Amino acid sequence: MDLRNWKPVLRIAAVAIVVAVLGAATWIYLRPRGPGAGFVSGNGRIEAIEIDVATKIAGRLREVLVEEGDFVSIGQPLARMDTNVLRAQRDEAAAQFAQAQAAVRTAEYQVTQRRSEHASAQATVTAHAAARDAARKRYARTQTLADKGSVSQQALDDARADIDGQQATVAAAQAQVAAAKAAIETSLSQVTSAHSAADAALATIARIDADIADSTLVSPRDGRVQYRVAQPGEVLGAGGNVLNLVDLGDVYMTFFLPETAAGKVALGTEVHLILDAVPQYVIPAKVSFVAAVAQFTPKTVETASERQKLMFRVKAQIDRALLRKYLTQVKTGVPGVAWIKLDPAAAWPPSLAVKVPE
Repeated sequence: MDLRNWKPVLRIAAVAIVVAVLGAATWIYLRPRGPGAGFVSGNGRIEAIEIDVATKIAGRLREVLVEEGDFVSIGQPLARMDTNVLRAQRDEAAAQFAQAQAAVRTAEYQVTQRRSEHASAQATVTAHAAARDAARKRYARTQTLADKGSVSQQALDDARADIDGQQATVAAAQAQVAAAKAAIETSLSQVTSAHSAADAALATIARIDADIADSTLVSPRDGRVQYRVAQPGEVLGAGGNVLNLVDLGDVYMTFFLPETAAGKVALGTEVHLILDAVPQYVIPAKVSFVAAVAQFTPKTVETASERQKLMFRVKAQIDRALLRKYLTQVKTGVPGVAWIKLDPAAAWPPSLAVKVPE
């Protein structure tokens, strides 16, 4: 083949190669280089705190008051459990409380009665002691007369027997006093027991009231319903999930930085976020967390190249006031880029200046 016929083609090919090399060199030289060495970025996604709204006790789900996507406020009722069994248990506890109160009144009446019996027994002891003392005096006088021969021996024996009888009567009355005192102690313990039963019934009522109140599931925070996990009519165990909420007041982006950059990032450092869905906006945030342990690397790092693989998790928190202002526009799972200024002397370039929707 005559090479002279190929010379034009070769010249064109050579020119094309030169143009391509020059174009590549020009692109490399003129390509965007980012905001400069004083800045570092990491890819991440918008996340938010998720909350499971669950039952406290087992039961049947009666109704769900919200739908997926609804915005809810703190304290707002979200769902209700069936409370028929709890209300029956409360009625039973209320009846037990009334019975215990009646037992308290009965026991207190018995205490009053036992104290009256104790007082009566003490009075009887006093009376019989007085009679015994009188019998002793009569015996002393009879003894004097008997010594003079003025009375018979029989009269003296009768006076001595009267003393013995009165002494026995006093002992019996003292035993009644002790028995009455023991009865008082028994009645007081019955009062204490009745009060305890009443307190237990009252505590049961309070517990059931708390369970009835907890049967209305309320929102623990302001947020948005993400999922309905259960449907009305389902029987759930204790701790069974009913709804899943997203707290739109606690939104952040998690991203990763290399060790050389993460070591310079402090809590509170300013972060500018650019989301793929709305790249025309730059959202301000602040570093709220920097992992203390690296990820994506082997446990033993021996070479400089491996050290470059050290990546630390960083979390950038978006201000709550800003989130409340754009609450309906907040979406989780949106990817984006987080930019951090490492050099305090550097200025944010216009492309990374904060810009939020009007």
